[in-house]
Amino acid sequence: MLSNNLKTACCVLASAGLTMLPMGCKRPQVTLSAVAAPPAIFQGEPETVTATPGSVAPGKKNHLVYSWSGAGVTGKDNTATVDSSALNPGSYTVKAEVKEGKPGKEGRKPWQRAEATATYTVKEFEPPTISCATSPATIKPEDSAEVKATAVSPQNRPLTYSYTASAGTISGNGATASYSSTGAPTGAIGITCKVSDDKGHSVSAETSVTIVKPYIAPAPHTSSLGSVKFSDKKRATRVDNEAKANLDDVALSLQKSPDAKVVLVGESDAKEKAVFAKASKKKHAKAVDPASERAVNVKDYLVKEKGIDPSRVIVAIGTTDGRQVDEYLVPAGAEFTSDVQGTTPVNEGAVKPVARKPLGAKHHHAAKKAEK
Repeated sequence: MLSNNLKTACCVLASAGLTMLPMGCKRPQVTLSAVAAPPAIFQGEPETVTATPGSVAPGKKNHLVYSWSGAGVTGKDNTATVDSSALNPGSYTVKAEVKEGKPGKEGRKPWQRAEATATYTVKEFEPPTISCATSPATIKPEDSAEVKATAVSPQNRPLTYSYTASAGTISGNGATASYSSTGAPTGAIGITCKVSDDKGHSVSAETSVTIVKPYIAPAPHTSSLGSVKFSDKKRATRVDNEAKANLDDVALSLQKSPDAKVVLVGESDAKEKAVFAKASKKKHAKAVDPASERAVNVKDYLVKEKGIDPSRVIVAIGTTDGRQVDEYLVPAGAEFTSDVQGTTPVNEGAVKPVARKPLGAKHHHAAKKAEK
């Protein structure tokens, strides 16, 4: 057996490149190391493994032969590449072997062979992310809205979109979908946007669209414009000067509301009602209800003096105890008979308006005296 000093000398000589060593001296064991770069990849990305030999015997006739093994590994000389397209996430090992020696006789001696391994990791693909929104966010019943999803795959995997809504209907299989509110109730409607990649990862995001009832203006109603009083006993149904200011205001209201009408409701007191009722019972009687006359006379004034279209002035009689005409403004869409009940339309063909003529001096003096 060689002494330690002799072994050391043999190694030094071998390292110096001498091909002829003293008897009893063996060449040093060849070594091999391997490194995978990068240490972690995603499926489909390239991987390279490099083998580095050591303690190789010198000389032109010394030849190195490499062999490789491992999933998806293809080697050439001291470098191998890995096809990771079919590799699932996990840890993998690549094995390298080197043999040295004369061509055709490599590795025949034990010290002429060495092995090494390198490991790397195939990482799990990261799931996509998604957000979504509706435009507009508030719609009316039967209207539609656009739903837009924004999704990203960190490793650019192909993505598939889908959508659901808590009410109504939604359609679309790309980054944009269309929501229809047909059949949906008013209020907030939940919408779910979902995206999946080709590796089985799925994520979703929530948004909503609010369905609101359109504004409906309150139904228009009849409003009172006041009353015209008939206090002149001599001209108990005629429009006097005191009524002009009131009727000017009525005409102004009709001018401001061109689609409105005015209803004039004539009234009479208990005494007039009794006289009219008694006269109506007489044979061949042609008694005229003072309430009707008052309403017709007021209309005549508005039409002739103020230029109001007669079709916009309606006359009726009421049941109030008093010598007056009550005036009502009826806007378009309002129902007068619902707002003011107890009136009866006047047959205008049976009531002749009385023109506004001043009294003679004698009658005027008597009227003034009566007023006092």
